[in-house]
Order: sequence, then structure tokens, then C-alpha cells
Amino acid sequence: MMNKAILRQAQQMQAKLAKAQEELEKATVEASSGGGAVTVVVSGQQKLCSIKISPEAIDPDDAEMLEDLVLAAVNEGMEKARELAASQLSAITGGLNIPGLL
Repeated sequence: MMNKAILRQAQQMQAKLAKAQEELEKATVEASSGGGAVTVVVSGQQKLCSIKISPEAIDPDDAEMLEDLVLAAVNEGMEKARELAASQLSAITGGLNIPGLL
């Protein structure tokens, strides 16, 4: 009897996790650097969706600055996406760290 209850709970959790992962695929976060010179959008699945660079940020004599701005924006976007995923998934798993979810 107890095994069926545990199995049912596991199946319910699996369904909730699948739904949460589907929602994360649709969710996006935005991050920027350089006062908005570079803006990125990252999905909840931590995939880079878009990069916008303002024309003022493009200086042919200083490509390194633009590279740094892009890198900073992408890193911030990825961190926000990880935080979003962690908060949604931990609500389902009750804080359990299940390998492969993030």
C-alpha cells in the first residue's frame, strides 16, 4: 500500500517538474550592461534568445569595451535565468537538490 502512495507522489512530482520545465522554456529574463548599451534576453532554460547593442556602444577603435559589455550582460542574464529556474523548481521539489534539473 505504501509503495503505491510513494509511486503516485513520484509521478505527481514528475508531472509538476515537466510542467515547470515547459514554463521555463517560455519564460525569459532581461539583463543589460553599460547603462543599457547592451541588452540580452535569456530563456528560463538558460538559452540566449537575443542581444541588442545600441549604436553608441559600437566604437571601431575600442572593440574590447563592447566585448566586455556583451560578456557582462550575458553573464547577468544567465545568472537571472538560473535563479528563476531554481526558484520555480525548488518550490516543486521542496528544496531537494535533484541532479540534472538545473
